[in-house]
Amino acid sequence: MINYQQKKYWKLILLNFAILISIGSLVYTRYLVEDLKKDQYKTVSLLADAYTELISSFTDPESVHDISFLFRIIMSNENIPVILADTNDNILEFRNLDSSIVLKDSTYLKRQLASMKKQYPPIPITFSNHQVQLIYYKNSKLITQLTIYPYVQLFLVILFVLVSYFAFNSSRKYEQNKVWSGMSRETAHQLGTPVSSLIALKENIKLSGGVISAELLDEFEKDTKRLELITDRFSKIGSIPKPEIRNIYELITESVNYLKPRLSKRVKIVFEPEINKEITAPVIPSLFDWVIENLCKNAINAIEGNGEIKINITENQKNVFIDISDTGKGIPKSKFRTIFKAGYTTSQRGWGLGLSLSKRIIEMFHKGKIFVKDSVLGKGTTFRIVLRKKPFRPLK
Repeated sequence: MINYQQKKYWKLILLNFAILISIGSLVYTRYLVEDLKKDQYKTVSLLADAYTELISSFTDPESVHDISFLFRIIMSNENIPVILADTNDNILEFRNLDSSIVLKDSTYLKRQLASMKKQYPPIPITFSNHQVQLIYYKNSKLITQLTIYPYVQLFLVILFVLVSYFAFNSSRKYEQNKVWSGMSRETAHQLGTPVSSLIALKENIKLSGGVISAELLDEFEKDTKRLELITDRFSKIGSIPKPEIRNIYELITESVNYLKPRLSKRVKIVFEPEINKEITAPVIPSLFDWVIENLCKNAINAIEGNGEIKINITENQKNVFIDISDTGKGIPKSKFRTIFKAGYTTSQRGWGLGLSLSKRIIEMFHKGKIFVKDSVLGKGTTFRIVLRKKPFRPLK
């Protein structure tokens, strides 16, 4: 059974995994940025060489034969912001900076130059007359975005984890409150039938002057046994019950015999076990009976107090199959799985715990299956329980 401690470990594992992914992304992005910075430096150095050769070509025309090639090198830089300045910080030329801002703000280029000085040392250009000019540059828009990206990603991951954690906790608390409320109502509902019968028996005894007939005594015994069964059910939900090899025919017969006298005459339960035939499987009797009761009550609600419920048992070498059918309103195919979720109900008075508990009991305590085998809107539904014949270890 997965308890809250195990869930806590899983949450920590998922959190650490998310952090590792973020750190890995951060490290890899930093590696890419450093690679791009090296390429950026090479590009600016090439620009400086091309600019030097271009200036030299005007002072010594024989030194360069293809000026257009040098122009193409200089003009090919469309990403890296650069400023050409002399040693006195007089700006001579710039590229890949917003010209519209330059026209409006006379200090814009000076601010950009100061920013470039902080990022990288300038690349000097020395001419034949010993004049020196400097090329300043800063990160391209792509490198700037890649530098910021991993931190934004890490922030979003942390934000997502925190929001998910608080949402999960709030959802869990809501579900816990709903389950506790539902369990309280289910307890009252479970106790309601035998207690009501005992009250009715008490009144009958009073009317008969204290004389208890054999029939009344039999009903009294049934109701007291029912109270014991209910107590046993709730105690086993939170424990590790041990399965017993039992005759499934007998268990269902007991459940049906208890329910029949307490149902409306318009509700008919059809169950005809084969005489002297045994179909056995390892079960926890009190919990298995609870599942049969829940499915029958679910069927009674579906037929709205007027119709037929049929129970059929079959088997093969490995499994026992129990089909419980009703002539009710049916279930849409899209809801075949949803109906087993805690809190889902179509009844105004229900809490949506009956089928959820049944699924938990069959799958976790019996290692079996429970599902909607078939349903036709307006005609009825068939639930199927699959029990294993082979003994299994009790739930831990």
